[in-house]
Amino acid sequence: MTLPAPGEIAILFGAGIVGGLINTLAGGGSFLLVPLLVMMGLPATVANATSRVGVFAQSLSAVAGFRQEGFRDLDTALRILPVMLLAAWLGAVLASSLDDELFARGFGAVMLLALPLILWNPRPPAGVAERAPLAPAVQHAIYFAIGLYGGAIQAGVGIPLTLALVGVGRLDLVRASSVKVAINTATTAIALAQFVWAGKVVWGHGLLLAVGMALGGYAGSRIGARAGDRLLRPALTVCVVLLAIRMLLGGSG
Repeated sequence: MTLPAPGEIAILFGAGIVGGLINTLAGGGSFLLVPLLVMMGLPATVANATSRVGVFAQSLSAVAGFRQEGFRDLDTALRILPVMLLAAWLGAVLASSLDDELFARGFGAVMLLALPLILWNPRPPAGVAERAPLAPAVQHAIYFAIGLYGGAIQAGVGIPLTLALVGVGRLDLVRASSVKVAINTATTAIALAQFVWAGKVVWGHGLLLAVGMALGGYAGSRIGARAGDRLLRPALTVCVVLLAIRMLLGGSG
């Protein structure tokens, strides 16, 4: 296993903390981390795969943090998991076969398309948890689409997943966040296994990122879904725009 350069070690660790915090509180931390790995010389598809090592560690630690705060909505997560696991695996298979240049430009386009969700950040109206959920078939179709995206790209998947859990599953925002990280732990494990099998993971970068992201994920879960969201959102928006432009214009280089 080859370690990154000394300067890159500190950057990966620090970026991992920030990315893990953002992913847990809102979503979209990988919009910062995948381009960072690309700037360190990893091809876009390899950077995408390598970032999953950190995302898995972050999700696992966030689950532990939410459990310590009393959020244990395993029943909700288990109802959704089968369809999302299948979708995540299919998405990872698709991403493993993509051309690096094509993936880089597609990634940049996705960042810009996701920007309205980052800016909008809707909150559920009072009493939303009491309304009856949609039919199971409709819910499964929505969660399958989110799982497919999560397996293929992952970056920002926490945002539509949280919105679906609030709007479709009728959960309050904090419960939705706790279910989100539980689901992400399982779907990321499936996608990561596919990327490892395809030889797309650079372990030196991935494990360093994982240490920072685990710390950020745990801290984010303890702070809560709403505590730091409004502070992180403007900075994330600026970074998404700048990095999306770079990926669209510069490809994977």
